[in-house]
Amino acid sequence: MRVSYQWLNEYVNLEGVSPEELAEQLTRGGIEVELVEPRDHGVKKVVVGHVKSVEPHPDADRLRVCTVDAGQGEFLNIVCGAPNVAAGQKVPVALSGARLPGGIKIKKSKLRGVTSEGMICSAGELGLPEKLLPKEQQDGILVFSPSAEVGEDAKKLLGLDDVVLELDLTPNRSDCLSMWGIAYEVGALLDREVRLPQPAERRPGGKGKSVDIVLDAEEDCPLYAAQVVEGIRLGPSPQWMQNRLLAAGVRPINNVVDITNYVMLEYGQPLHAFDYHRVDNGEIVVRHGTAGETVTTLDGVTRACDTETLLITDGSKPIAIAGVMGGENSEVTEETTTLLIESAYFSPESVRRTARRLGLRSEASTRFEKGVDPERILPALHRAVELMEELASGEVASAITAKQIGDIEEVAVDLRHSRLVGVLGVQVDKQAVTDIFRRLRFPTEVKEGVYRVQVPSRRPDISIEVDLIEEVARLYGYDRIPTTLPWGQQSPGSLTPEQRLRRVIRHTLRDIGFYEAVNYSLTSPNVLRSLEQVIHPKARPVRISMPMSDERKVLRTSLVPQLLEIAEYNIHRREEGVSLFEMGRVYLAEEKKLTQQPEERWMLAGLTTGTLTSKYWQREAEVPDFFSLKGDLEILFQRLGVAGIRYEAVQPEGYHPGRTARILMKNRVIGLIGQIHPQTAQTHDLEEVFIFELDLTPVAEAVLGETMQYRPLPKYPAITRDLALVVDEDIPANRLQELIHATGGKWLRSVTLFDVFTGGRIGKGKKSIAYSLTYQAKDRTLTDDEVNGVHQAVIAKLEKEVGASLRQ
Repeated sequence: MRVSYQWLNEYVNLEGVSPEELAEQLTRGGIEVELVEPRDHGVKKVVVGHVKSVEPHPDADRLRVCTVDAGQGEFLNIVCGAPNVAAGQKVPVALSGARLPGGIKIKKSKLRGVTSEGMICSAGELGLPEKLLPKEQQDGILVFSPSAEVGEDAKKLLGLDDVVLELDLTPNRSDCLSMWGIAYEVGALLDREVRLPQPAERRPGGKGKSVDIVLDAEEDCPLYAAQVVEGIRLGPSPQWMQNRLLAAGVRPINNVVDITNYVMLEYGQPLHAFDYHRVDNGEIVVRHGTAGETVTTLDGVTRACDTETLLITDGSKPIAIAGVMGGENSEVTEETTTLLIESAYFSPESVRRTARRLGLRSEASTRFEKGVDPERILPALHRAVELMEELASGEVASAITAKQIGDIEEVAVDLRHSRLVGVLGVQVDKQAVTDIFRRLRFPTEVKEGVYRVQVPSRRPDISIEVDLIEEVARLYGYDRIPTTLPWGQQSPGSLTPEQRLRRVIRHTLRDIGFYEAVNYSLTSPNVLRSLEQVIHPKARPVRISMPMSDERKVLRTSLVPQLLEIAEYNIHRREEGVSLFEMGRVYLAEEKKLTQQPEERWMLAGLTTGTLTSKYWQREAEVPDFFSLKGDLEILFQRLGVAGIRYEAVQPEGYHPGRTARILMKNRVIGLIGQIHPQTAQTHDLEEVFIFELDLTPVAEAVLGETMQYRPLPKYPAITRDLALVVDEDIPANRLQELIHATGGKWLRSVTLFDVFTGGRIGKGKKSIAYSLTYQAKDRTLTDDEVNGVHQAVIAKLEKEVGASLRQ
């Protein structure tokens, strides 16, 4: 909202208060002033001149030599290049020594040998916003009304001696979208009288013309008023009105349109003027649109309506979109002589919904969608008709016709003084509170420490007790309320055990080179079907009743498909390698038709593809495989303190049949690790892709219920023995390690697999597998005989259980 300081001064006496001081007062009172802008932009010594004659320049085809009376006692000789300059015009003349916006200085000079004693200015050269000016004022020099006085200060004539305050209003302060609203606000802040125009209703001298109003959409238009004015003479509005509109950022058009815009800025009540003769039978019907119905608005665009679009019609055709924009078929033109002026209340929800759907916002819709004051609908109409008579030669041709559904609700709010003091934390005198409500012009009664406040309809933002407390606080002065520290019982914040667990997982995976991804919980059903859910095989995708798009139709049951999409995206952008993880919820339901909420479970998934390290001159690039990813998982399990993990080979659909295993913890399946099937990877333009997915629920149960145990570093040396075995090829290494651990006893500290070999002399159906066994005692140094005894027992156990033999 742009507020003219001079215009505001007509309603509130601003004597002794500069624009900067006023801006400070408003900001302290809760109405932030973003900018204080002088309209003159540094203009000095520019006056009204009368062009006496115009002659061609002797040495330049596009220049003209003008003789101008600028009220300086003698005529001035000015060279001008504007094509529209002509004798008899009143124009702005920058005298020698004048200053123009941008630091331009005007001085006496010669142009192509002819002396020029000043400059005839265009609107842009005076700093006027050209985009808001009529086309004829954008090209060439600015031409004043013939009534302008020669020698008059052009800055004053154009309203450039004014200052504009640009307000940054919060959505709840719709009352300040008008000069009246700002006047009430400033009057309260400065405790000064507010003087507002009080136009009386104009009535026709004779029988008058008829206007019939029918409200078929009562919930969206409970109040509608109209009046007819005839004898209209269309033309430019007076300079003072144009100045105020330009200061407010509104483009002057003609006297009729300018009056409706002026009253909207003054009262905050948008109005619209129809050509009465283009409204069939003088009838106004307010109704909702029908499917397929269209309206061509004033901007020449044909807009489709729906059943929620509120329309103004003449009973047979739409003539306006209520609260948004008028129709082209009832537009005021140069042939218009009779107006039907509309002033109405449209529900904010209806206007907001229509403006958003059509993508059409206007000054009127901005005010309607925030809520206008129903008490100003008739006064605004009175004011517009008064100005039509004064500035457009209009004569009232009908009485006001108004239809109202229901009464305007009166709002009364109680404020307890004890509550006020408790919230503000400062003792405010009761008389001071009453005085603040007087300044706000809120009628108030006080009884037993309770203020009964009648809230005027212009302040729809006040409805509860704390709203009144805010009003008292801002007028009392926020700077007078002392700053105090909060008090009360406090408890230190901390992470829950589940949050700590997830943080450890994130930090661990980041430390070993994975990047975290975050995806939508909604995905495509086709994506889910591309990979079988191994961990939760009975889970069915839960469909959304109103999806945003085909790509967001179902809740995910796995994190893997979306990681594949991210990997594909990055590889296509020349990333050599991608290592990702995501920790998030999946949604599990076994029912085809839901009768209860799906189960939400925290899952962890990881993916690696491409290269792990770049190629250097001393080494080849490292690529991931099943075992590198398994090693990353083991680091994670070790960091979490999870024991008893083992792996079993599986062949699920969508995965490589020989490089995939399920992860078990105490015989419970908690996850999957393996390679995506090459055909599936190829559909994503990927090469070898390795993934893991874990159900974090059993992991959390195992970790959160246990206390981390630490043991001291060993004091005594360890003894290492290597063990190379030949076993059947189908015996898993995990089975051998379990037997070694079970037989090794308390001295066996670790078992490390360091070699697997098949073929050659090993024989068909056999494999060689080698382990390094470390023995160590806590209380002494072991002897070779002790270690050899345990080691031989391990060998005997392996021979008996799995038919293992020592490799020769």
